[in-house]
Amino acid sequence: MEYRQERCRRVVLVPLPFQGHITPMLYLGTILHSKGFHITIAHTQFNFPNPLNYPHFDFLKLYDGICEQNISAHNFIAVISGFNTNCKGHLRDSLARIMEKVDQHNKIACIIYDEYMHFAEEVANYLRIPSIILSTSSAAKTLSYLAYPRLQNDGYIPCQDSMMLELVPGLEPLRFKDLTITYFRNWDDLLQHIAKALDRRSSSAMIWNSMDCLEQSTLKKIQQEYQLPLFPIGPLNKTVPAISISLLKEDQSCIPWLDKQSHNSVIYISLGSCASMDNKDLVEMAWGLSNSEQPFLWVVRMDSTELPEGFQEAVGDRGCIVKWAPQKQVLVHTAVGGFWSHCGWNSTIESISEGVPLICQPYYGDQRVNARYLTQVWGVGLEWESDMNRGEIEGAIRRLMVGKEGELIRQRAKDLKEKIESSMKQGGSSYNSMNDLVDLILSF
Repeated sequence: MEYRQERCRRVVLVPLPFQGHITPMLYLGTILHSKGFHITIAHTQFNFPNPLNYPHFDFLKLYDGICEQNISAHNFIAVISGFNTNCKGHLRDSLARIMEKVDQHNKIACIIYDEYMHFAEEVANYLRIPSIILSTSSAAKTLSYLAYPRLQNDGYIPCQDSMMLELVPGLEPLRFKDLTITYFRNWDDLLQHIAKALDRRSSSAMIWNSMDCLEQSTLKKIQQEYQLPLFPIGPLNKTVPAISISLLKEDQSCIPWLDKQSHNSVIYISLGSCASMDNKDLVEMAWGLSNSEQPFLWVVRMDSTELPEGFQEAVGDRGCIVKWAPQKQVLVHTAVGGFWSHCGWNSTIESISEGVPLICQPYYGDQRVNARYLTQVWGVGLEWESDMNRGEIEGAIRRLMVGKEGELIRQRAKDLKEKIESSMKQGGSSYNSMNDLVDLILSF
């Protein structure tokens, strides 16, 4: 009885309010709720979820002082800095009021926060609450961030154009072009931002939406740096029931279409919720898909009237175009045999946990690191580094879907899926990490 009462404590989750960060945080909250914890989501006004969709959570809206029209990939650092400055006082005061209530129901066990929302750690220290970090990207990305001070001291940063294809010393197989810092003009601002995100001296542990079978050696290097317990509990998308956490409306009409397609025949194309093609690239992708003669499910977020004249007549029922797809349902579908992806970490994990090989077209952030590991380390993807050209697009799709190379990649993807499934079973590494995480929270 005493153990069950202890388990009825509250965990406060603080996500970064972008799709790739919200998704794993809400998955984690759902899992912890199933373990008996009460969950409070402390969320910015920006992208605030509809509480009616999550009746098992309590929500706390944080004043963020951010004008939604000013948010873009180009001022990402400034926006995150704004969240960390403007939300701190509100979170501190709100949690202090909760802590004034003495009943067990409202006793806060810990704060789990996105690594970029580091103000939550300051609040936790002030209120004397333990804190835990959730990293929503790959361990490989974090390892690359940890190397930045060394690379700067050795004169590699800022990166020169002539170095872009060279391997980064100590970070092989990454090239300088794969580093996040390469694509920022104000790289000094980025280094300061990263230093804050990596300062974890007062946190109790770190959680990863990853697996030992995927990143064990990388996680060991990070643990040597931080001397903190690490909990690789992924893949969260396979642990949580089929709930929708999409900020965009999902078009379910593609599922009946997939039901009519042959096994492993469909190439699914989605470049994430932020990246987008210009009209020229859209036209080249359209005719590349048409000429490949493969069935395809294509996420096109712009008006489909911008597709080239004659394209839809040329592909007929062989193609399905939606503005946004229910990706978890798509990737688990037996008709899907390949995924042309931007390689965000959620898409990466969702794809490899279903054994779906990829064509990797990264844009920014951790996507280039993920793409490099997918193609060079795990061997489950083809690297796309060309300009959008219909002939090369056709060739890449056919290589993956019907070529000999694609057969080998598909087999490696299947083998990796089996390893991931083993890690989730009783006694597996992810299964054990989740139990250890619950025990740690209870120990607080």
